[in-house]
Amino acid sequence: MSVTLAPSLLSADFSNLASEIRKVEQGGADLLHLDVMDGHFVPNISFGPLVVRAVKKVATVPLDVHLMITDPDRYIETFVEAGAARVAVHVEVLPHLHRTIQLIKKAGARAGVAINPSTPVSALEEVAGDLDYVLVMSVNPGFGGQTFIPRSESKLRAIRELLDSQGSRAPLAVDGGVEVANAARIVAAGAEMLVAGNSVFGQPDPAAALRELRAAATGAVAR
Repeated sequence: MSVTLAPSLLSADFSNLASEIRKVEQGGADLLHLDVMDGHFVPNISFGPLVVRAVKKVATVPLDVHLMITDPDRYIETFVEAGAARVAVHVEVLPHLHRTIQLIKKAGARAGVAINPSTPVSALEEVAGDLDYVLVMSVNPGFGGQTFIPRSESKLRAIRELLDSQGSRAPLAVDGGVEVANAARIVAAGAEMLVAGNSVFGQPDPAAALRELRAAATGAVAR
């Protein structure tokens, strides 16, 4: 199993965004993660399709867009047109989740579902076989720089068990508090994609920080 690294641009220096993107791409980023927040579903506002479109112009790796918004169905096509290769929506805001997953795929992107720390794993049961990936929130979403919630490791194992029981090999992504110190444990619990923000962009050399994170995660895979 290989590990995919997706630096989160929420923690990047927006006054030098193109430079920040180049740094993490030089450090081996597989994806760029973009958190879209509306100030309703989460207590923060970030950016919209215009920023995604701008990032797409300079990025050489695919864009992974995480919609932390109350009405994602209205904007999915717009974000895919702007450059999103992958779109994750939250199970907590969608009463017709299956329909939304199909909408993402029809728009031409990989479809993911994000699940908050307090949401039970069973919320994914009816759509497990339709997912391209699952994004496990290991902090309460809204702000970068938070501490990883330890219970997230057991949640990863439970979600992997659920997916496997339905014959799904959809990979698990983890977002929140990911750093060198816990990367090996997170991967050992079943994560195949690590979203990291402050632990990469908050360091003096983001490229070196990302390489260090990969080394820690790869070490877990090798054991």
